[in-house]
Amino acid sequence: MGKINKILVPVDGSVNGCKAVDEAIFFAQKCKADLDFVYVASNINKDIPSHIVFDRIWEKIPEDIRAAKHVETGNIAKAILRVADQENSDMIIMGSRGLGLFKGALIGSVSQKVVEESKIPVMVIK
Repeated sequence: MGKINKILVPVDGSVNGCKAVDEAIFFAQKCKADLDFVYVASNINKDIPSHIVFDRIWEKIPEDIRAAKHVETGNIAKAILRVADQENSDMIIMGSRGLGLFKGALIGSVSQKVVEESKIPVMVIK
């Protein structure tokens, strides 16, 4: 793996998603990397408005880190991988589960799908 210039961070407002944001900010500072945050609106998280998720994140970002927000729709894992490709991300840092246990068991873990299909390294935060 070469230098990390861009890190993609899928966000959903969950506890593990927030931990992933903190870890991504830490890595971005160490690597002097840019951050891209993506929120995917789907049937699973339709009750959480994207601006609420992004507002909490933007408060945490230090001035020396460049960051961008992306809002996508559709299949969450596919949208994450699409943005990673479009933005030429070098790494994805994401939470292990943004779903409740029951929903997660029914539809499968988004992080697992991203890990399986990603062409770039994925760090999953618990």
